Amino acid sequence: MDDLNFLHNSYESEKPPKLKPKEDQDELEEFGLNPKIIIVEDDKVLGLSIKKYLMKTLNCQVELFTNSMDCLAHLMQSPVKDKPFCLITDISLEHGADGLLLIDNLKDKGFNFVSIAMTGFASIETAIAATKKGVFHYLTKPFELENLQKLVIDAISVKMGIDLNTLKTSEKDSVKDSVAKIIKNIKIESPNYEDMFCNMIGRSKVMKQVFERIEKVALTESTVLIMGPSGTGKELVANAIHELSSRASRNKVSVNCGAIPGELLESELFGHVKGSFTGAISNRKGRFEMANHGSIFLDEIGDMPALLQVKLLRVLQNKTIEPVGSTETINIDSRVIAATHRDLEKMVQENKFREDLFYRLNVIPIRIPALKERREDIPLLISYFVERFSSADRSNEITFSDKALEMLLGYDWPGNVRELENIIERLVILRGGNEILPEDLPAKIFRHNPLATDHYKHIFELPEDGIDLKKVLSDIEDSLILQALSYTDGNKNQASKLLCLNRTTLIEKMKKKALHI
Repeated sequence: MDDLNFLHNSYESEKPPKLKPKEDQDELEEFGLNPKIIIVEDDKVLGLSIKKYLMKTLNCQVELFTNSMDCLAHLMQSPVKDKPFCLITDISLEHGADGLLLIDNLKDKGFNFVSIAMTGFASIETAIAATKKGVFHYLTKPFELENLQKLVIDAISVKMGIDLNTLKTSEKDSVKDSVAKIIKNIKIESPNYEDMFCNMIGRSKVMKQVFERIEKVALTESTVLIMGPSGTGKELVANAIHELSSRASRNKVSVNCGAIPGELLESELFGHVKGSFTGAISNRKGRFEMANHGSIFLDEIGDMPALLQVKLLRVLQNKTIEPVGSTETINIDSRVIAATHRDLEKMVQENKFREDLFYRLNVIPIRIPALKERREDIPLLISYFVERFSSADRSNEITFSDKALEMLLGYDWPGNVRELENIIERLVILRGGNEILPEDLPAKIFRHNPLATDHYKHIFELPEDGIDLKKVLSDIEDSLILQALSYTDGNKNQASKLLCLNRTTLIEKMKKKALHI
């Protein structure tokens, strides 16, 4: 333990000094947006694995060398000398070559880089030696590629003087600023092949990470727990896992645990025998048996009653079921994929969900981000839904004004992708022209939207001779009430919700103003 503490202290003291962002703005842009990574690894299979993974996950340029001399010769002949790069090198290379010596040579020749050292022969001595060479991190083989990827990001960030804590809390930035950054670089465009994954669309970093995890877990037999807000596409993820697995040719059976009454859910899951309860006029297979040798998707698992949680735990442990009213035990082989929008860990703490069942389900967790966490995907999704809901006649192509797109990007989408899909369908059907304008958008898009202030400022310019404020406000109120009634086909309950009004208040206003639709 003393040795480890010494190593940690040495590492901390030898870290390269942080640079001020202002002094290295050009370098930061070069490094952060398109990082160059050099790998020196004499195990070609491992080297190629690292290269492929980093290129895919970091979208960066990666070069692999199997010996230090080739690497040094290449760097000396390339124009990379004055540009920063990340060096990942094995310490012990073939023919007695030393990765730490390579680091020294590169430093002597003035190269600008940050380094990560790997070794299959870990020792305190080599770790300390690596630390004294200014190596950012010392990694012992075998290691997870995901951990290496995180180290690369951390190394680049420290080298460039970026505060990672700031980056990780970027969601605290104003929505207005983040939308401005997105709208500057992103316009409505159709998703390409690389943006599509098993009927899911995404170009953002967080969605690419989801896609990669799906590909990894699909090849296993492990239980998967999909978490995320309603409307994010949890069932699409479950479908993808099944379709990419060895069970793809077998059944995938879905059960919504929150939509079936508790007293009926047991029969739905495990089946029943004739006469086991009133209405059981014949034997019936349960969903688990239907999914034998395939996959079963347990949606909204957080809504499962406590008694059934116990029985599900037994199924996961023993791989057997007992139909209701039967003493017969049936062996089943079905992969369980569960999903929930609830915080199961919190429910465990509150004794609302069994802890042992949670750990059985949470073998491989996959979190689906809310739409507001991946705003850069919104234009792609808009394009996809517009194409889906448009008529076969493409002569009247639908476009969105920049302002309308800004408003859609600024909205928080509590209903996530499902809400976006519904709104785009409505806009396509009810549009007055080929271009969608801000005034075409539902009223709720403007509520709690930081960009709404600028929009209203543009619409309501004060004339030089002034206005009758009471009359204008009354006219606006009339217009919004009529719009809400129009959107809801005259349904006063729904209209009152759109306007954040009590139903009685809405009816009173309609009577007072003599408003009808």
